[in-house]
Formats: sequence, structure tokens, C-alpha cells
Amino acid sequence: MDFQELLKIMDALRSEKGCPWDKEQTRESLKPFIVEEAYELIEAIEESDSEKIKEELGDLLFQIVFQCQIAKEGNEFEISDVIEKIGKKMVARHPHVFGTADYKTTDEVLVHWEEQKKLEGKLRESILEGVPKVLPSLLRAHRLQDRAARVGFDWEKVEDILKKLDEELKEFKEALETKRQDEIEEELGDIFFMLVNISRFIGVNPEYALRKTISKFIHRFRYIEMKAAERGKKLSDMTLDEMDRLWDEAKWEIKK
Repeated sequence: MDFQELLKIMDALRSEKGCPWDKEQTRESLKPFIVEEAYELIEAIEESDSEKIKEELGDLLFQIVFQCQIAKEGNEFEISDVIEKIGKKMVARHPHVFGTADYKTTDEVLVHWEEQKKLEGKLRESILEGVPKVLPSLLRAHRLQDRAARVGFDWEKVEDILKKLDEELKEFKEALETKRQDEIEEELGDIFFMLVNISRFIGVNPEYALRKTISKFIHRFRYIEMKAAERGKKLSDMTLDEMDRLWDEAKWEIKK
């Protein structure tokens, strides 16, 4: 099956004799599916499962085709217009590949990238504009901090950030003593923001780092549940010390 055949399938699903569910969908109703498919693809990539990656890429591609079909029905644009636009954009933004420019570093490429955006009419009052508000908060903080760092608003060494983190922790402890929820929330947010700054500075994506930790937590907690079941116990009947011992045991078992 080729790409044109996929477009025919989409057209049939939205036709008069098509699927009732597909015919009811709108741009707005499909938004959750776009996000879900994107995250399922990320999960497949993290698992290094090529078959799953192939499947999830197809699911995400179908969402793109779906959006283009809706636009076509509204006489706005077709998928060929989308392909043409991204093709021209990539050629224009990579003159060092498709032209005579000679960029040697990633920084040089990024400078040109921003200049090209201005030529395309994407004038911004702030360098922070263009980072989607719907991004997960950790990822959005990372992107915003990265934008600021491009113009020199950055730390010189990681030790300086760690010192600032200590200050934020101190302020958080003081907020806890006041028992004022708004202050506690604000100071906790500052801690998260500083942790993202540290991760960005040392080249770690905070969103991916946290996802790995969550996965590790799930595996270890499942180990506790499994061992408890083998002993005929409910977690609610176990002491924290018992569960903590199993947690430590899980660390070694999972590493084997």
C-alpha cells in the first residue's frame, strides 16, 4: 500500500457511506488523539521496539492525514500543500546543505534558523515567543530556558545553579513554616524550575529523565506487589519497613 492509497482510505471513511465516528470528528475533537499518538510513539522509541515504532508512526501519520482531509473538505488546503510548505521551509532553513552557505557549528545553524523565521514573517517581540503553552510544564520550562540561554542569559557553571537551588530550598522550608499554601506552591515551583535549569545546563532533558524515573518506580513498586502476593499479604497490611526492604531488594533484582 502506498501513500495515495492511504489518502483514499481516509476519503472513504469521511464519505457519505463512510464510518459514522470518523464523519463526526472535527479538528477540536481530534486534538487529544494527536497528543496521545505522539506520546505512544515516544514510548515506543524509548523501548527501542522497531515494530511498535512503525505502528505508532503510522497512527500519528493517520492523524495528520485526518486533519488534512478536514481542511480539504473545507476548501482550505490539501496534504500536498502541507508537504510542499515543509519542503520549501527545510530547504530555505538549510542553505549549508542545499545552497552555498558554510555553517560549521550547531550554534551557527540556529542563528540562521531564527533569521530565516524573521524573513518568513514570524516576527517576535520576545525570543520566548513560539514555545507552545500546551507543552508539558517540564519540557516548556526547558525550552524557555534554552531560548534565554541563546542570548547569554545563562549560568557560567553548574555550581552556581546548585547554589541557587540551595537558596530556593531554604525559601521553600520557610514557606512551609508559614503554612500559606500560595507561598508553598510558588516556592515549590521555583525548585522545579531550578531543577530544569540544572538538567538543561548538563544536557539532560528533564521530561525524559522524569519519565525514566517514573518507569523505574513502577517496576520497583510492582516487584513489591508481586512479593507481597507470594507471601499472601496485602500491601495495606504490611508495615512501611517491610515494604521498604522489598523496595531495596527490587533495586538489585531489576539490575540483574
